[in-house]
Amino acid sequence: MNGATGRRLLAACCVLGLFVCAATTAGAAAPEPAGMRAVLRQGIEKAFNLDSAGAEAMFRKAVALDPEDPTGYAFLAVNHLFAAELSFDASEREAGRQEMLRVVGEALTRGEARVGADPRDGRALFAMALARTAKFRWAQRQRQYLTAAQEARGLWSCLDRVQREDPSNADSHLLSGLIRYHIDHLPDLARFFSSFVLTRGDRARGLREIELAAAQGDLLRELAQSELVSVWLNFEKQPARALPIVRDLQKRFPRNYNFSFALASVLSESGRHREAFAVARDLEKGIAAGRPPFVPRLKPRHDQLMGRLFFNQGDYARAEASFRQSLQDPSEANARIRAWSYVRLGMIHDARGEREKAVEFYNRTLGVEGEGVAKVEARKYLAAPYVPPPGSDRGRVP
Repeated sequence: MNGATGRRLLAACCVLGLFVCAATTAGAAAPEPAGMRAVLRQGIEKAFNLDSAGAEAMFRKAVALDPEDPTGYAFLAVNHLFAAELSFDASEREAGRQEMLRVVGEALTRGEARVGADPRDGRALFAMALARTAKFRWAQRQRQYLTAAQEARGLWSCLDRVQREDPSNADSHLLSGLIRYHIDHLPDLARFFSSFVLTRGDRARGLREIELAAAQGDLLRELAQSELVSVWLNFEKQPARALPIVRDLQKRFPRNYNFSFALASVLSESGRHREAFAVARDLEKGIAAGRPPFVPRLKPRHDQLMGRLFFNQGDYARAEASFRQSLQDPSEANARIRAWSYVRLGMIHDARGEREKAVEFYNRTLGVEGEGVAKVEARKYLAAPYVPPPGSDRGRVP
């Protein structure tokens, strides 16, 4: 997470948040196959530890428990999308997306059959919502906003039906909370289409729902917690509230470097600079050694993180050097990193009174593929220049 901390379901879903649906019971759901919940939990645990192959094996096992149950297919679809978005290989990313679309079709076909037989089958409704969420994510990333809105309509309908049947279902509130919280951050065209098929934005209610899922959720509790880290850090600007959550996630999922990047960012934004640099140096060692799951291709992300840490210390010269270094890899996999580096470079130029250069970098951010917190920040500083806190740019060294 660092500048890319906010890997989120913007437009309502971060990739991890895509696991939101399938395993919770609501209404008059068909009986859950014996062992299904345990298998799904194992798959989710493996996915959180960045073991996509192991997660896929578990989700295929879930399919084998009941080939006509849409649940396993829905989780498979999400896992394919998750793996594709983490891959640094363009061909692997595209293959993963195509396989995701195929499995989404399998999930929807089976889900529609189940709901046709029993309109109150909550497990089938959840699985369909999960599958549609994966396709929604894909369409939004492809800027196919009409398709995204159509998928979102089906998704929202499923969630609405489940919550009316079982209002105590805490897991179901994660996705609806994300939608309510983030809908106002969608690009204009996506927000236009979404206004016809979704709810109005309601950040306060959305945040309450995410907190509910984080505290009382079942299979989705960790997902909600990871979303809360992003919300507290990037949107609410209360990193102290994110700190205990991300510490716990990093401890429980030590292979997931995303939580280490997030922890460094949260510590830095909390003013705990020495601790932040210590976490960043541990990341650097892992990347340099190529120790799985760390790979050298994570270096641009680490460069961007270091830029953020220097920036937060007020050392703009070293921050600028780190941000520019992070821009050396132009691959699709590093799009979010470029977006954040452009924003921070714009902020540095604003801090130096170089407004024309700052605007140039904010506009570069808007030209990067995809949506995210970086573009929200860029739009904010295009409207009004960034003003640094007193004492910045003093060249401090950690």
